[in-house]
Amino acid sequence: MRFRVILNCINDISVTNIESRLCNFVLMPENFHSIAFTHRNLEVSTIGKLHIDPEMQSSRINPIKEYLGVDEVLFLSTCNRIEFWLVSSENCGVSFLKELLDLVYPELHVSEKELLLQGAEFAHGNDAVNHVLRVASSIDSMVIGEREIITQVRTAYELCRNSGLTGDLIRLVLRHTIETAKKVYTQTSIATKPVSVVSLAYHRLRDMNVPLDSRILIIGAGTTNTNMSKFLKKHGFKRFAVFNRTFSKAEKLASELNGVAFPLEELATYDGGFDVIISCTGADTHVITPEIYAHLLGEDRNRKVVLDIAIPQDLHPEILENHSVTHISVDLLQRISNENLKERSLEVGRVEELIEVALSDFDLLYRTRQVELAMREVPEKVKEIRSNAVNEIFKKDIEAMDEHSREILEKVLGYMEKKYMSVPMLMAKDILINKN
Repeated sequence: MRFRVILNCINDISVTNIESRLCNFVLMPENFHSIAFTHRNLEVSTIGKLHIDPEMQSSRINPIKEYLGVDEVLFLSTCNRIEFWLVSSENCGVSFLKELLDLVYPELHVSEKELLLQGAEFAHGNDAVNHVLRVASSIDSMVIGEREIITQVRTAYELCRNSGLTGDLIRLVLRHTIETAKKVYTQTSIATKPVSVVSLAYHRLRDMNVPLDSRILIIGAGTTNTNMSKFLKKHGFKRFAVFNRTFSKAEKLASELNGVAFPLEELATYDGGFDVIISCTGADTHVITPEIYAHLLGEDRNRKVVLDIAIPQDLHPEILENHSVTHISVDLLQRISNENLKERSLEVGRVEELIEVALSDFDLLYRTRQVELAMREVPEKVKEIRSNAVNEIFKKDIEAMDEHSREILEKVLGYMEKKYMSVPMLMAKDILINKN
């Protein structure tokens, strides 16, 4: 009789209450939302007003969870997009976004918030998962195929996770998203053709077999030249002279390159020679005049390489007419970039096929996770019943057994415990995964 009572208790866990447990524990897929501000609908300068420095994100974003009924939130910020990925039973539409903007960005003017409300893109449930997959796979980017986005997504997740802003569902979405993006970049050619100015410029120099001991003049210490020169240093170039109007910036970049810094006005008197010039300033006149170029050359008549990626050009056109120069202009790089973008665009269809498969895979992954969440109490409950039977209900009976009988009983109980934990899980998966 007492054995029957125990088995009935276990049966109640493994059969009768499975569906009710699933109802109690399963998160609704509609709980996942995305709100995006991107270059498609808004000026980059407007999007930039929503940027939050990493060290301030926890204090600025956490109120969304505290006051807006949100269980999880991830904040993504790049140079041309700001996104909020949310887990909430609330309707995360326009009214919700208005509250979010008032809460997180009280400094914004009413007209700015209205512009953001009009330009925001909303997605929910599977559409939101699809959006996240497209973002990380770069086909939603301003420049298709930019690998940087996968790093930005991963970094955003880690920052929000460490701040306690994310939970189980966003973890599941992000893990699957990163795996999918890796497949996209390895199984398609979406990112094989360079399109950024820095990448294209380096590839041109590499194809010309420019020696690694070449003397390189860096004119301008802005973002483009900084990225370009660091890229060259990484690939083995080591002789740099940096010129910039603000000398402190020249010093900073030169220090990172193990080079030498000069004020821009000293370019006209520099006599250290050069093999390559990389110039990108914000000047509205030609920085490298015929007179300055002639002085830089001195008696050297070897062919030089000038990479001029400034708009307007830093190099005076007359120099190209009178000297032996391999000139790489921003116009040339832009033409190459456009051609490469066309080739990348041909891969978009293939990427979308992978995303479609990934979305289907996520459905199974999501449902399986719901089974785990719904049935996580079963193992503990079975162990509790076993412990109660051995240590209380049948304690005297077991103590009266000989050692061999107790060993057999232990094996039987262990076998039944495993079965009574696996059977409910299999049944739950059948209910949740194989039935609509």
